[in-house]
Amino acid sequence: MPDNNTAQNSTADLKLAFLGTGSMNGAIMRGIIASGHAPERITATVRTPAKAVTLAEETGVNALATENDANANLTAVADADVVFLGVKPVGILDLSREIAGALKPTAVVVSVAAGITVAALEAALKDGQPVVRSMPNTPLTVGLGAVGLAAGAGVDEQTLADVVTLYAGAGVVKVVPEDLIEAVTAVSGSGPAYVFYLAEAMAAAGEKLGLDAETARELASATVAGAGRMLAEPGADPAQLRRNVTSPNGTTAAALDSFAASGLEEMVFKAETACVERSRELTRDLSS
Repeated sequence: MPDNNTAQNSTADLKLAFLGTGSMNGAIMRGIIASGHAPERITATVRTPAKAVTLAEETGVNALATENDANANLTAVADADVVFLGVKPVGILDLSREIAGALKPTAVVVSVAAGITVAALEAALKDGQPVVRSMPNTPLTVGLGAVGLAAGAGVDEQTLADVVTLYAGAGVVKVVPEDLIEAVTAVSGSGPAYVFYLAEAMAAAGEKLGLDAETARELASATVAGAGRMLAEPGADPAQLRRNVTSPNGTTAAALDSFAASGLEEMVFKAETACVERSRELTRDLSS
């Protein structure tokens, strides 16, 4: 795979299409723009003309409304080198069939939807169309996301490097075999909810210990956000960061010992296993 500078240069001239600009696809698009990609080389489709005007004003991209232009998606992908599919999972395959005839043979189609396999996407598109399946997460909206990518057989090394570089504008990117996408979902795709749940629990415990609700919430939220920021530093090791704030026989050690005695690691494993199993169920339903 090319080095970062070479890859960054190679993506600057790419024309991009975003079909749907909801929270996830919109975050990816904004991350790409923030990393230096020219917005005039991006075309996005939204449902209503009002949303198209707002999106164009906010980002500088060429925005088309499907509500008053039945061919908006076809127009958006006609010259695109990379196409991001960001509609709801139940609509991804129908959208793929809609645009199949308008795509350039070399255009790579990137799915942002959970539960849709590479094989299902390839079957909905033209033979040989390059396909990448992705599993992003919501911290992409603040440029601190995590993304797993699984490439289809038609994706060459340079094309995959380009997709990695584009996503890297909004977070950490890891390429994995498709059979590990569910594990990515369990760790990072659904992971933000676990962290938010922990913040809720910390705040609730603070209230029980006597803090008022607002103070407990603000302290818990700031603590989780700050710890996350420390983890985002290059080379950060969560185990070492934990050790750095844990004095032997101190207050933090007492709390961590309680977590261990309660089986926190096993609880997390069971939770992520449940996530994987549900993800596989959804994949079977949506990709059939």
